[in-house]
Amino acid sequence: MPRIAEIESTPNRNALKFILKEPLTWGVTRSYDNPEQARDDPLAAALFDIDHVINVFYVDRWITITQDGGADWQDLAREVADPIRAAPAAVSQSATRVAAAAEAIAGLSLEDQQRLETINALLDEEIRPYLQNDGGDLHVLGLEGNRLSVHYQGACGTCPSSISGTLRGIQNMLRSIEPDLEVVAV
Repeated sequence: MPRIAEIESTPNRNALKFILKEPLTWGVTRSYDNPEQARDDPLAAALFDIDHVINVFYVDRWITITQDGGADWQDLAREVADPIRAAPAAVSQSATRVAAAAEAIAGLSLEDQQRLETINALLDEEIRPYLQNDGGDLHVLGLEGNRLSVHYQGACGTCPSSISGTLRGIQNMLRSIEPDLEVVAV
């Protein structure tokens, strides 16, 4: 049962990041935008049962909860803490992590797989740590020609700056290795 070490605000005023003492997953992200998506995840389903919760995102030792803006965070934080504490801590999921990584490159040519690996390495080094620090993340959905499709997760998924300034910054950084790359948020 994960214990909450601390609670942090994020740049998105409707999202809070809960830092845990035990991991919920080992490198595998879970991101849900509605109760239907979360129906097979007991933790996320329990959180969506709470009024005002509109997004659940978690990985490793942290979870970000986004609300609709209609609740007081002090009250809502106490309410979401119960399902978080009741969730089982993760056992090693290295096989699941490998499968998730393989899914992202399935069907790509060897050249495009190498391009995607280079892109992900730069994202891991320069972008994801900042997004994760703010309670979110970025998942690469695909690479088709010079078009990279990404999906913002957690606090970043509903933050207005992620679609404007952050996306342009990511595209500009990635153009240092691929000058014609277009990055689109899906």
